[in-house]
Amino acid sequence: MLAKGSFPWILTSIVAGVLSSLAYFFYSIPYTGTVALLSIGVTIFFFFFFRDPERKIEEHDSYMLSPADGKIVDIRGRKICIFMNFQNVHVNRAPINGKVHMIEHKKGGYIPAFCKDSHRNERSHTLIETEHGIVEVIQIAGTVTRRIVSYVKEGDHMKQGQRFGMIRFGSRVDVTIPENFEILTKKGDRVFAGETVIARIR
Repeated sequence: MLAKGSFPWILTSIVAGVLSSLAYFFYSIPYTGTVALLSIGVTIFFFFFFRDPERKIEEHDSYMLSPADGKIVDIRGRKICIFMNFQNVHVNRAPINGKVHMIEHKKGGYIPAFCKDSHRNERSHTLIETEHGIVEVIQIAGTVTRRIVSYVKEGDHMKQGQRFGMIRFGSRVDVTIPENFEILTKKGDRVFAGETVIARIR
């Protein structure tokens, strides 16, 4: 399965590959062979990058699931920071059941998402109203493309593990943990969206 909103990217690379291939084989236009090979390579990369595998989500109000695939690069008080590199699935999932209280998009800079100052980058703040209080999930874009796509809107009810958005090409997701939850992960852990339990009610 491919991520929602990825089709225009993949279609563009396929069209470029087909047209450049035709130009090379039928008209021998210089450099079109190279363009065709590059387009094929980009298409393969897009299919890999925009993958969105189905996952078996086990919902439970007593714990929180990771909102993103990747590596935990920092834990700051009640906030867990997860860095996603190119090989990770970039579709993000709701860590807990709740209602979308607010979505705020902020423009920003170009700092690599794994840096501590990346809170200055383009980012989207999603506040989820839960029975345990407000849970904030922050999607932080990286240096390339910096495009955050939201699948939900304010007022929507989200189930734990539901897809709520994605970030294209290198990014980070931060999630706040309510006070009545115990954080079960540590810096350096690998986590998977909708599968890894990151916190549990004390």
